[in-house]
Amino acid sequence: MGKLYSSLFLRSIVNVRSNLSPFSSSLNTIVTHIQALRKKSTSSRGNVDDALTKFNMMIVKYPKPSIVEFTKLLASIVRSKRYAIVVPMCSQMELLGVPHNVYSLSILINCFCQLGQVELGLSVLGKMLKLNVEPDVVTFSTLINGLCKQMKISQAVSLFDEMTEKCYKPDLVSYNTILKGLCKIRNANKAVRLLRMMEEKGFEPNIVAYSTVIDCLCKNKLLKEALDLFSEMKVKGIRPDIVIYSCLIHGMCISGQLKEATRFLNEIVDDNNSLDVIMYNILIDALCKEMMISEAEGIVGTMIKHNIEPDVVTYNILVDAYCKAGIVSKAVNTVDTMRNQGIEPNVVTYSILVDTYGKEGTIFQAVNTVDTMRKLGIEPDVVMYSALINGYCLRNKMDKARRVFQLMIKKGCVPDIHSYNIMINGYCKAKMLDEAMELFREISRTGPIPNTVTYSTLMQGAWEIMIVCRIAAVIM
Repeated sequence: MGKLYSSLFLRSIVNVRSNLSPFSSSLNTIVTHIQALRKKSTSSRGNVDDALTKFNMMIVKYPKPSIVEFTKLLASIVRSKRYAIVVPMCSQMELLGVPHNVYSLSILINCFCQLGQVELGLSVLGKMLKLNVEPDVVTFSTLINGLCKQMKISQAVSLFDEMTEKCYKPDLVSYNTILKGLCKIRNANKAVRLLRMMEEKGFEPNIVAYSTVIDCLCKNKLLKEALDLFSEMKVKGIRPDIVIYSCLIHGMCISGQLKEATRFLNEIVDDNNSLDVIMYNILIDALCKEMMISEAEGIVGTMIKHNIEPDVVTYNILVDAYCKAGIVSKAVNTVDTMRNQGIEPNVVTYSILVDTYGKEGTIFQAVNTVDTMRKLGIEPDVVMYSALINGYCLRNKMDKARRVFQLMIKKGCVPDIHSYNIMINGYCKAKMLDEAMELFREISRTGPIPNTVTYSTLMQGAWEIMIVCRIAAVIM
């Protein structure tokens, strides 16, 4: 196998300290994870304690056990996901002169990557090269996965390219990891090229690879290419799963092809493929957003016909659509249907109703809804408080809006910038600019960070008051 001395690898070697121990710089992270370990279950801690006891016995033996025995012990701790403990163990092994091999160092790399310290993982790779320990495909796959998890996709791709250039043969895991990384940054073209490269290298893409790329194509609104890949997959005898169906339906929905999405869903059902409530909800939501409510109701009927019960998300989508369409009575009836079906409305359901009542001016119904919810043991969240505050502001009842705002804080629900903007807008509309400015000064001191809506609202309020003052001056 050829030596690897690319820019990435050279940088890894430079990062290795003179004593070849890059462990100490990760001390804070390691201490944090070890402290978290103490909070884990007793049985889980017991397994690790047993391993540590065995390790302490091994390091005092003479001669020392082989690296193979140490590696088995490290692997058992990694299986318990106690990555932070492995790091100082490896350091101690090194200090005692136990020679590392590719397996022990790959375990160490994995631990650093799992701890979010991928740069230290790269340093260990540099250390391997300096010790003439030949990395294997698992070493590279681990680092590639670690880089992708931290969204360092370009670095991951560079490492993958260098790996293949130097005749290290990626396995299916490596290809799928890079595919996933490319798709995270929506680089659909490169993802498709990599899929073709897999085939050229003798790897038959599996359903995970196809679903990853199809999802990416759909999110980029490259629906034709996604459907072509879908057809290719079926020709190869790979049976689509629910993930791929969901990706394609979502792709059709975001591309505005709702009729095609509905037809496609019906085809899936007719082919006796089992669907889940999530897939139906994707289509129902898209139809409702386009105000195609009768079509959405039809899809709900289809799912019930195929023994898939609507869940709270399904009903919330319908309640929201009815409210936006001004059919509030139907929204309320849907909430009653939920209860009859044994599905309890949640804070999202009630927030939709409170927001609608507030905007319609029936603030007493909004308050009654909040009271009903509280009696059921559901506490309002920031969205609901903001909706109720907005209802009072729209009716120019700023004293009540302020009381709800203060109650919100008292209950431990932190207002977000949307909540503040509602209050500031309410004060500006009520020509109470001093109060609006006081709230602005408050968020400037303590947060949240003002946004463009905050500034434009204040400027508009000040401008309107200035115009009124000028008109009054002219009249007088």
